[in-house]
Amino acid sequence: MTEQGLMSELDRLISEGRNPRTMDIDLLPTVDVLRRINDEDKGVAGAVEKVIPEIAIAVDRIVDAFRKGARLIYMGAGTSGRLGVLDASECPPTFRVPEEMVVGLIAGGPDALVHATEGAEDDQRMGAKALQDIALTRDDVVVGIAVSGRTPYVVGGLNYARQLGATTVALSCNPASTIAGIADIAISPVVGPEVLTGSTRMKSGTAQKLVLNMLTTASMIRIGKSYQNLMVDLRPSNKKLVARAIRIVMQTAGCTAAQAKQALDSTGNDVKLAILVAITGMDVEAARAALGRAGGFLRKAISDRTAA
Repeated sequence: MTEQGLMSELDRLISEGRNPRTMDIDLLPTVDVLRRINDEDKGVAGAVEKVIPEIAIAVDRIVDAFRKGARLIYMGAGTSGRLGVLDASECPPTFRVPEEMVVGLIAGGPDALVHATEGAEDDQRMGAKALQDIALTRDDVVVGIAVSGRTPYVVGGLNYARQLGATTVALSCNPASTIAGIADIAISPVVGPEVLTGSTRMKSGTAQKLVLNMLTTASMIRIGKSYQNLMVDLRPSNKKLVARAIRIVMQTAGCTAAQAKQALDSTGNDVKLAILVAITGMDVEAARAALGRAGGFLRKAISDRTAA
């Protein structure tokens, strides 16, 4: 695309518009600059709320993929790519899932996480190649993340995924975007023009972060990774998480810290298993088998044991 063509395309994007409420922001004292930013941020959650039906459809498709042993794959460039990698990287410690279950791809590779490599987004072929390199299958779900909805790296990736038969999701902040037209499911929270024109790491980035958190958290809940509102599948990999694990066992089983620690020690720090042992008095292997019969859902395993 020519420079003039790209400028014309950007002119049509809501996320690239000038915000009439911040035209004087460079004249304001610090506290008023911050208030203006905060005022704009207040509308982000409302914009996400409007697209919950589309998010729900995506979550159900992700759950289907997980149950088949397939993956959720995020891909994006710049801020969008970094947010995808961030959300993916937090799933293994939070939900005790394999690192390959939720994958984050960013244009330019790992170096782009800490260094600006914005030119890496301009080649559609690189988006397709990134998915080929991780052996994308038709059972996987690919979420293309691009505020503008036109990033070539993401467009190329979604086109390849679509051709392969994988489920495709577009996350942008512009309705009727290019990627929305490609994907099976389009999630487009419209947050309006940014405080600083075109600085889409701000409101648009916040909206993307909210949606990505919803996609993974809701999907993990739906496959049994929580009990009530507790993270019973967390991986206690540092002192803080060990303490959190002990508290979770205490809160669910109504036991002492010493009893909770004993249950965790006996199960190899498997929080979900430790809770079932502490609540039911089952031995570890019997509890593990009960969880297996319950499909990993702790609430069902407890209910089945009580009913028996």
